[in-house]
Amino acid sequence: MSHPSLPVASSDSSAHSWAEPQLPTGTTAVIYCEGQFGEQDGKTANGLVRHSEKYEILSVIDSTHAGADAGMLLDGTTIGIPILDGLTAAIAHAGHVPDYLICGVAPADGLLSPGQRTVLLDGIARGMHIINGLHEFLTDDAEFVAASLLAGVTITDIRRPKEKKDLHLFSGRIFDVTCPRIAILGTDGAIGKRTTATLLVRALNDHGIHAVMVGTGQTTIIQGGKYGVALDALVPQFCSGEVENQVVAAFEGEDPDVIIVEGQGALSHPAYITSAHILRGSQPAGVIVQHAPGRKNLGDFPMVAMPTVESEVALIEAFADTKVIGITVNHENLSEAQLSASIDEIELSLGLPATDPLTRPLTELVEMVLQAFPSLSPLQPSRSGV
Repeated sequence: MSHPSLPVASSDSSAHSWAEPQLPTGTTAVIYCEGQFGEQDGKTANGLVRHSEKYEILSVIDSTHAGADAGMLLDGTTIGIPILDGLTAAIAHAGHVPDYLICGVAPADGLLSPGQRTVLLDGIARGMHIINGLHEFLTDDAEFVAASLLAGVTITDIRRPKEKKDLHLFSGRIFDVTCPRIAILGTDGAIGKRTTATLLVRALNDHGIHAVMVGTGQTTIIQGGKYGVALDALVPQFCSGEVENQVVAAFEGEDPDVIIVEGQGALSHPAYITSAHILRGSQPAGVIVQHAPGRKNLGDFPMVAMPTVESEVALIEAFADTKVIGITVNHENLSEAQLSASIDEIELSLGLPATDPLTRPLTELVEMVLQAFPSLSPLQPSRSGV
């Protein structure tokens, strides 16, 4: 199989900020996620197992869960993607050297450990192209560059931004976007915002409502999302403008009924400010807030208590000219009875619909949107306007 040369930044407004290889159907990949699959810092791997438009995922490498099915571990459903104990086992399972090795770990610092470097370099030596979503750019690393040249493979640093001359400041073009925008925000990082956004887009389209997703993180881009930007890799000056630019590109390129914007972090989070740029750049008419009632402290910051969903809703509505239209619940650390009680409690407290997208019917997500935007219903003659 032939593969493109190392990627370069694209200034085309219809493309996301990181130019990626244009891959043929059936391109195969193994995900490296040692010690983190199913955990918060394995969110890139978790997302790719659940949804990938670009790669055929053959296996996940994580020796701590070797022998399990990746779907069963994540969601209790067998999907035929095994978790294996190393790269040698992954290649043996495939029966050939897969095309790509994807770094599926996403630690808060975005850096590789020595052990992780060894595995990725081993993949390169075996002839596998590398997809890297970390803040550490492997195309700036002399050892990785030399290894890739020797092996004749490519390295794609998903978070490498375009040149500053090609980045966008906020322009006001968002006010020409006539379809509703709905942002999926949350009360913490790695809480399920991207998963909810992906499921919502799928459910709306299945319902006859043309929905398009705009991604704001590296995982959505690796999954094959057409519109997106790795927001946390940008100089803050350009964050709102790049979100706006991708929403406008999605609107002009797809003529959708509604645009779903993936959230990052949380507006209240002490370490992340990306939610603020998403609210400013996309100017959403509605917000869905993802919350984990069973999470007591922020995922990567155990010294900070989780905010209440009520306080997050109030903060979002005070910060931006928008309305929270519903709550989606992450069921981690909850029994079925506790989950049901949490959903009931949220609905009673806030007077908003609530659901768990992974365990409840997706029609509940669709109804959440249609309750807030009845003009989106396929039965209505008009779907324009915010």
